[in-house]
Amino acid sequence: MTGELQGLTAGQVAERVREGKVNTLPERSGRTTWQIVRDNVFTRVNAMLAVLFVIVAATMQFAQGAFAILIVANSIIGMVQELRAKRTLDSLAVIGEAHPVVLRDGQRVSLPRDQVVADDLIALSPGDQVVVDGEVVAADYLEVDESMLTGEADPVAKSVGDELMSGAFVVSGSGVYRATKVGAEAYAAQLTAQAAKFTLVNSELRAGIDRILKFVTWLLIPAGLLTIWVQFRQPGTTWQESALRMVGALVPMIPEGLVLLTSMAFALGVIRLGRRKCLVQELPAIEGLARVSVVCADKTGTLTQNAMTLGEVIPLAGGADEVTEVLAQLVAADPAPNASMTAIAEATPAASSPWEVTARAPFTSAKKWSGVSFGTRGDWVLGAPDVLAPADVAARAEEIGSTGRRVLLLGRASEPVDSPGAPGTVTPVALLVLDQLVRPDAADTLAYFNDQHVAVKVISGDNAASVGAVTRSLGVSVAEAVDARTLPAEGEEFTEKIAGADVFGRVTPQQKRAMVAALQSRGHTVAMTGDGVNDVLALKDADLGVAMGSGSPATRAVAQIVLLDDRFATLPHVVAEGRRVIGNIERVAKLFLSKTVYAVFLALVIGLMGLPNPFIPLQMTVVGWFTIGIPAFLLSLPPNKERARPGFVRRVLSLAVPSGVIIGAVSTVTYVVTRGFGAVSAVVQAQASTATLAALIITSVWVLAVVARPWVWWRLGLVVVSYAFYLAMFLIPWAWLRGQLLLDLDNPSTILFGVVAGLVGAGLVEAVWWLTARHRGEPARIWRGSDEG
Repeated sequence: MTGELQGLTAGQVAERVREGKVNTLPERSGRTTWQIVRDNVFTRVNAMLAVLFVIVAATMQFAQGAFAILIVANSIIGMVQELRAKRTLDSLAVIGEAHPVVLRDGQRVSLPRDQVVADDLIALSPGDQVVVDGEVVAADYLEVDESMLTGEADPVAKSVGDELMSGAFVVSGSGVYRATKVGAEAYAAQLTAQAAKFTLVNSELRAGIDRILKFVTWLLIPAGLLTIWVQFRQPGTTWQESALRMVGALVPMIPEGLVLLTSMAFALGVIRLGRRKCLVQELPAIEGLARVSVVCADKTGTLTQNAMTLGEVIPLAGGADEVTEVLAQLVAADPAPNASMTAIAEATPAASSPWEVTARAPFTSAKKWSGVSFGTRGDWVLGAPDVLAPADVAARAEEIGSTGRRVLLLGRASEPVDSPGAPGTVTPVALLVLDQLVRPDAADTLAYFNDQHVAVKVISGDNAASVGAVTRSLGVSVAEAVDARTLPAEGEEFTEKIAGADVFGRVTPQQKRAMVAALQSRGHTVAMTGDGVNDVLALKDADLGVAMGSGSPATRAVAQIVLLDDRFATLPHVVAEGRRVIGNIERVAKLFLSKTVYAVFLALVIGLMGLPNPFIPLQMTVVGWFTIGIPAFLLSLPPNKERARPGFVRRVLSLAVPSGVIIGAVSTVTYVVTRGFGAVSAVVQAQASTATLAALIITSVWVLAVVARPWVWWRLGLVVVSYAFYLAMFLIPWAWLRGQLLLDLDNPSTILFGVVAGLVGAGLVEAVWWLTARHRGEPARIWRGSDEG
């Protein structure tokens, strides 16, 4: 079909490049290096900290501005991780993106999509995605699915002169089209340019954090204004001391590390998965992985390898020579062979003299057969025996298929293959037995999902008995493999059938899509794996679409995750990474928000009492090191096997708010009892502040202790190290350190009151942890069991 088409010459291509008529697309990772640097340096949090540092610098007590180190740390860590993620995505996207076949100087060449120029002739075959807008110049039974553009799932036949829009994909047949609109002019350029875009938005987790931070911001405004007003109206104090105590009250209100650690966790997830040749095309997909409760796996290309071999030919009518000749002619007449036809071609001698083709019907998943009419030499079809053959032949094929092998029927049709009634009555001629190789890692992958209580449903277009046999060979107990043709129409009965069975054969693309919807209606988070054009609709509708790297460009375009090395065994690592990100961010969010709550509580209550803030900036900076900053970073890294559940905001606030209020109340009581009201001497102020700091530290570290549960040795060690650090800070008689922190331990009764108050606060935090766990109906586990890994 493309023999007479020459395409553009090298000179014509160069001319169009000079004119800018190139399919230029946005950067694969979404943001440039400068945008990443800018967005990590010029943040709202950094701006607030910078203003507060300028105030501290004006007092000339630069040690009190140690919190400004966070500006540098936040920026550097954020930039490094996001740039690493960008580099990972860019390199993987080059491997995973579509490479259209273009005709140039009479040769077929595969090019990156952004090297296509206007007027290029682009060849199409089943599964190819239309990468730019164009006009059909040659068509051979070409059918295109435009559902991603129009919402209509029925394939559209295309003839010479018809328009093609980017974003559509080829269902069957083949053709050539001329590029008319490229780059930003193409109708769906942004759709295809979304592959591998690095984004930190549109996730339930980040949306929850944003809601929390908006609420916190509204609290910060009155608390901050009250603090400023009160601190500068204290009698007998210098403006420098008032400024420092004001900054000491405002710094802990800012949850400076929460957004950073969330972004960093996502970026690390991209990098870790990238090392396993897993391309995350939409970053929130990592979060979706953690919530997956059902995996719908296509058999071919997922549980089995995509390649097949022709194992046996069983003649039913006629001789073996006739069968061989017909197969050779079918191979010669197919310009875009699928995996089955490729296996037949490899085992069949080439046709010495191709027969004249009068009609062709490409294979589609909907009808389950393909065919060619050779004029006087007959009309021949190749497809599913249970669709084409009489009952006795279909039963024989079913028996062979029950061993896990794939069976096709070669038959003579009574009608031309392009007629409305095709194929008519089919006379069986031979059964073709194809051997499929099971992926060596498929059994372990299915076992992992079973251990993690993630249901696996095998959905295939192949014979149900064959699909059931393959699944059983992987160690999965299958009561019955359901033939999807026996399923009721969509509705409650259909949903019941889907929920009650695990293996389905003879599933049409529309049924795959309906199955995903049925599972979602039962509250499941559904991941769909696939590699063929028949999987596109279901991949698009699933909560998480996972495509194989060797699959069709259309499946890779709609999937959120692409397994570039085709390893189904990568999926457990993908799920585990999602759970690590979500579970650990939930932990650290409780730490950061408890600090914000107690800071706001102290600012409001102490301010309404008209008392000076008990803390200076350096004290709060040091408190943040071992109660939140370092522990939160370490807690965000290790594996976390718990499946993410809805209600992130509720769970975080259920512990963070009461814990923050307890810390604030314990600190306030300690401060008022040890200091009293009215004007006091600098010595009394320092002793009261020291006792209050002790109470705050003891209670805050115990919040860390309950957040780190269930304990393992290193998490408990984190709590012990934190207490040890603060004990050393109070007990080691370093004059310089005590001078900078304004620590005064000369009044034992005052310090003892602070310690006791802190222990009472720790006990109250412990009680809150038990009560909130019981309220949510969750087990209050102190130690991690040996079965939790």
